[in-house]
Amino acid sequence: MADGALVARRAGACADRIAFLGHATALIQLDGVRLLSDPVLRGRVLHLRRHTPVPDPSVYTAPDAVLISHLHQDHLDLPSLRLLGTQVPLVVPAGAGSWLRGRGFSDVRELRVGEQAQVGALTVTAVPARHDGNRLPRGPRAAALGYLVKGGHSRPRVVYFAGDTELFAGMADFAPSPDVALLPVAGWGPTLGPGHMDPLHAARAARLILPRLAIPIHWGTLRTIGSTRGRQPPLAEQARLFARHVAELAPGVEVRVLEPGEETAL
Repeated sequence: MADGALVARRAGACADRIAFLGHATALIQLDGVRLLSDPVLRGRVLHLRRHTPVPDPSVYTAPDAVLISHLHQDHLDLPSLRLLGTQVPLVVPAGAGSWLRGRGFSDVRELRVGEQAQVGALTVTAVPARHDGNRLPRGPRAAALGYLVKGGHSRPRVVYFAGDTELFAGMADFAPSPDVALLPVAGWGPTLGPGHMDPLHAARAARLILPRLAIPIHWGTLRTIGSTRGRQPPLAEQARLFARHVAELAPGVEVRVLEPGEETAL
């Protein structure tokens, strides 16, 4: 990565695009509307250290809204949210609103599964996720969500942001059907607990969803402080393995592996 800046396959300021900024943070741009998912924009979160460059502020400044999938610190990072400003619109799971308002955020929109929020020309629909979404140890309780983002006037597009989830059969029933799926394929430690997908399970999710394009997320960014390479696989291994599994299980699905900091046009 050159000087920590976004290394981009640039499509133009108004083009539909996805930028993977690391972990579960992605910039989704459709119809000129910019959504930022689960922003982690600094070099350390609790016991986790970033092993890729911190995103350049020019990439994420002034999003039209932020999507929060659940309340874990590596997905809802208060210092990162404050970098965006306390007036940034937040779309969050129901149960998180009063807690966030109490921390100074003025525009918080709570959703339950099946409910929608309008962000400019985009419609954001909350869909299920199978993951413990509560804020530990004594924070608010809220169910984890995924989101379907629908936009596109001349050529409608739907982007599925999974957040954190394990594989579940209902992925096959998402409506409208996603054109693009941002699927978590790993984590930040050498093992994964319940509520997550490894590369094989994420490929099985792609087979259920059958998007035209799948982009792996939640890999290659954070590791526990003090971890060594000998105890964990290389940063990009999980994403490459996901691509190989998708080629076998869902050959009609295109996979684009974006390094943290890269973007692609849709």
